Amino acid sequence: MFDLISIGDSVIDTFVPLTDAVVEVIKGERRLSIRYGDKIPVGDSTVLVAGNAANNAVGASRLKLKTAIYVNVGNDHDGMRIKDKLKEEGVDTRYVVRNSELPSNHHIVLNFKGERTILIYHQPWKYNLPELDKSKWIYFTSLSPTFVESNLLDQLTNYLERTSASLLYNPGTFQIKAGVKKNPRLLSLTKIFIVNVEEAKIILGHPEGENIPIKKLLKGIVDLGPQMAVVTDGGEGSFGFDGEKYFSLGIFPAKLVEMTGSGDAYATGTLAGLFHGKDLPEAMRWGAANGAAVVEQVGPQAGLLPYHGMGEKLKENSKIVAKEI
Repeated sequence: MFDLISIGDSVIDTFVPLTDAVVEVIKGERRLSIRYGDKIPVGDSTVLVAGNAANNAVGASRLKLKTAIYVNVGNDHDGMRIKDKLKEEGVDTRYVVRNSELPSNHHIVLNFKGERTILIYHQPWKYNLPELDKSKWIYFTSLSPTFVESNLLDQLTNYLERTSASLLYNPGTFQIKAGVKKNPRLLSLTKIFIVNVEEAKIILGHPEGENIPIKKLLKGIVDLGPQMAVVTDGGEGSFGFDGEKYFSLGIFPAKLVEMTGSGDAYATGTLAGLFHGKDLPEAMRWGAANGAAVVEQVGPQAGLLPYHGMGEKLKENSKIVAKEI
């Protein structure tokens, strides 16, 4: 039996540090501007294995969970690189599917003053959930838009009903666009649902830019079926609801280098905390610690905490605790 199986996508990310750009605010929206039709100087680029599911699997393995992953990769050098990295981190790769007709996902990450802007392209994978062994937890996250052409959601729902595995649902952009509410069976089987504040508003149908009380967002998510919900809000920290009580947690201090993967690290740390027997407020601290560690290095995996590092990080920030609101 596995402790965790992560289901989603993996990718090769090329990180490009911009040195000559401007952030403009147009109609309340921040925009990254560079000179059109010019040669733009950049710093040294870095190429790394990434992707929501891969980030989760690597992070969970470091936190002492016996972990496997279901992802699609291409039959190319990048596909081998992804698989080799997962193996190196102790992740079981028996469910990694190599596709002969498509290359692996490859994204460009523009890093400017610590914030990242990602140029993405998802391959049109044909998803088909393998015959998974039993697992205590499933982590379900970002997919290509072609997931709607598959039976993946029904397959996952059937697996959860058959095995009683706990589900952490962290939907990606295309899952949210397709409509999270359209899958009430899956939501009813979700142990904990984690999104950021803007994603929560979209899922619940609130108008863009509307200021919604955080308790209303958390309650709205739980009313869809999940047992617990967490909503992250950048520098404002994170907020949780365990079905009875609401909690607020500030961020852990960090020397910001690059933001990619901070959300994945938070969700992974929270899941690991729950797996290791912590309640939601303490599990959120695990998430905050992991997220803070990741932003101090380039890429979404370099800073992911090992188990002993998690203990040290939590001890160093013992005064930062989740408070009931």
